[in-house]
Amino acid sequence: MGCIASKENSQDGHRERLSRKGSIDRRVSHVNSLRTDDGVRSKDKHNSGDVKVMLTDKKTRGSRRYHGDQIEKRRVENQIEKNMVENYEVDAFCQTQIEKRKMEVFQDFSIFSHPAWGKVPKCVEAEQVAAGWPSWLASAAGEAIRGWVPRRANTFEKLDRIGQGTYSNVYKARDVTHDKIVAIKKVRFDSGDPESVKFMSREILILRGLDHPNIIKLQGLITSQTSSSLYLVFEYMEHDLTGLAALPGMKFTEAQIKCYMQQLLTGLDHCHSHGVLHRDVKGSNLLIDDNGILKIADFGLASFFDPRSSAPLTSRVVTLWYRAPELLLGASRYGAAVDLWSAGCILGELYSGRPILPGRTEVEQLHKIFKLCGSPSEDYWIKTKLPRSSVIKPQRPYRRSVKETFKDFPAPAVGLMENLLSMDPAHRGTAAFALTTEFFTTKPFACDPSSLPKYPPSKEIDAKLRDEEARRYFLFG
Repeated sequence: MGCIASKENSQDGHRERLSRKGSIDRRVSHVNSLRTDDGVRSKDKHNSGDVKVMLTDKKTRGSRRYHGDQIEKRRVENQIEKNMVENYEVDAFCQTQIEKRKMEVFQDFSIFSHPAWGKVPKCVEAEQVAAGWPSWLASAAGEAIRGWVPRRANTFEKLDRIGQGTYSNVYKARDVTHDKIVAIKKVRFDSGDPESVKFMSREILILRGLDHPNIIKLQGLITSQTSSSLYLVFEYMEHDLTGLAALPGMKFTEAQIKCYMQQLLTGLDHCHSHGVLHRDVKGSNLLIDDNGILKIADFGLASFFDPRSSAPLTSRVVTLWYRAPELLLGASRYGAAVDLWSAGCILGELYSGRPILPGRTEVEQLHKIFKLCGSPSEDYWIKTKLPRSSVIKPQRPYRRSVKETFKDFPAPAVGLMENLLSMDPAHRGTAAFALTTEFFTTKPFACDPSSLPKYPPSKEIDAKLRDEEARRYFLFG
């Protein structure tokens, strides 16, 4: 299949010549020393085959490093080809071995971990199309589907819509083949635009590279050769945190809040340690099953990141109420601290029963943040030089009032909020550090998820429907 020659005799002849001259692997063994050990990798198993997905190269230094990697990649490619064909006639079989060896050698190169990269060699692309993948997906983002086989739409029965976002709709569905309930996410993108396909495929790459009990697991993809749409298949989760919090009369216990926060921060720590920013942490993206397990979901805005890279990122991420001040001020270089700010907003929301910073516009959101967390120091404005600071900088300084505003919260909870809601991202610490704070080391401790109460299915969409029904009843009786 693909670019491997189909003539058996020709292949056997070449194998004999390769055996006499020495194996290909021995001829290019010196190239292995070029592999970097600093990349963060993970394995994704499918049908007993391992597929390695490179997430980030810790040595990356922005565009200069990227350009340097391109030069080095081409140099090593030339050396591989020279070593492999100097004594042999180049034909289909030998060319296949060349491409295979290149992929093995460059699997750990930072160019292959670059977020804009997603293509595979033409021979692999052809094999993917033959396996049932649409050509627009295999050509633009073949790495995202490497090693997988597409699921067919006729093996799923769509039941109810359970979520809706800017870039997707989520449905409850029945997997007819395996007789189980799943969630399927239809992603919005333009299949005729390779850049749109690459953007969409980043979520798939990220999800395939993460493997943790507190992160939603991607189980498969639904599409076909003739289809222009794509569905992501996930395990079905009965609740999300927003839906649970909106249940009539709901008030979480302190042990329950600690249980949810512990799982959230543990999941974020896994993301950040694997070079991934979620960039949309909020209650409706924190799913909970009937066993009390919380899983971070919706990686549609997630991105790879390297703390030492100078490559700019967009600031137009994170739902407004959970968006860190540096993003509102136009920061293009940021890191894990933006997710930790969102986690701080979630913590306050779990105790208060409502969002703590519900701004209607970006300017109002910043104003609410300044009133609660204080305005940044003059040194901060000078040091950061954020793009929007000149037009949004408050005329008078605001005093920080987190302790006073949340004086009814337990002191350890306020202490953790003080850290997570620091105006300076450098002072928010890490998810791993947050898990060691007094909030988690004092009684009552986080309860076991299995001991949490059982609730009826509760999602944000259910809460919105209840609110809409109440509004109609109020207006029309």
